[in-house]
This record gives sequence, C-alpha cells and structure tokens, in this order.
Amino acid sequence: MRKFTLLALALVLPALHLLNGQNTPDKLAPYYPTPQLVVDKMLQLGGLKAGETMFDLGSGDGRIVIMAAQKYKAKGIGVEYDESLATQSEARIKTLGLSNTARIIHGDLLAQNYESADLITVYLLPVGNGLVTPILDKQLKKGARVVAHDFEFSAWKPTRTLDIDDDGEGRSHRLYLYQR
Repeated sequence: MRKFTLLALALVLPALHLLNGQNTPDKLAPYYPTPQLVVDKMLQLGGLKAGETMFDLGSGDGRIVIMAAQKYKAKGIGVEYDESLATQSEARIKTLGLSNTARIIHGDLLAQNYESADLITVYLLPVGNGLVTPILDKQLKKGARVVAHDFEFSAWKPTRTLDIDDDGEGRSHRLYLYQR
C-alpha cells in the first residue's frame, strides 16, 4: 500500500467520527497544510495562467491563494470556514501587498458562486468532494479545471493524475486533474 494512502487514511478516519451524519462546512476536511511543493504542483497541473481566476476550497492558511497571486499572477480566492484561519490568511495577504489579486472569503464553501473560476483546488475529505460536486457541475464554465489533492471526485473521471513521491517532508501525494 502506498505511503500517501496510509497517511490519507490516518487523516480521514479520525475526522469521520466528527461527521456523525452531519455535513457541516467545518467538517468537510481537517486543517492540514499542503506542503509548498505540492501547492506549486497543484497549480502547475491545473495549468493556471496569469489573469485567470482560481478558487481554493477550504483555503486554510491561504498558501495556495498566495502562490497563485504571487508566482502565477492569477486572481486567487480562498474560501475558509474557520474564522481564525480566514483572518490570518487575509492579514498575510495584506502584509504581502497582494490585496488586489488575492482574498479570502470567510464562509461556507457549499454556498459560494464559482462561475468565474478557471481553476478550483481542493483538499477535502471524500464526503466534501461529494457534496461540492453538484455545485461545481452546475456552476463551472466549459474549460474550467479542478485539481484535487489525495482524494478524488468519485463522480468524475480524472483527465490526469500526478504522483509526488516525496514532498520533502517524507510523504507522498496524489493529485487528480479534472477538466469540465
């Protein structure tokens, strides 16, 4: 069994007991920061280009949004339910002088409009991916891309997968690319 599968299970199993049949926005994924190498690979795999709009669902500390704005010159929008993480992310964006190209929405990722998205990045539990699928099916424009980290969208067929054997922290990852 692959290392990333074992770690993924280690992350998922403790989080599943939190759901108790409820699909609340703060229970769609535990906060687990994506390593910077993986952040860059997600944006590369998604083909993010300057001037495009990307959303990171469950943006945590904002690292994907920040890299999208800084390195890729894209408009980065994070959606984060945890108020403390959203506030910290916004402060970092402001400190870095990225307020014109990056922002964080403090709110429920299941209640947002993604029609302007060229790229969506997600690192949610399978239940979260399942809940967001019909929203993205309805809202995403033709040509929009979705990159999922470690957990695939069961209703969709990926156009490409990318395995990262070592993120520099001793764990492997799998990325899934979907094209609408």
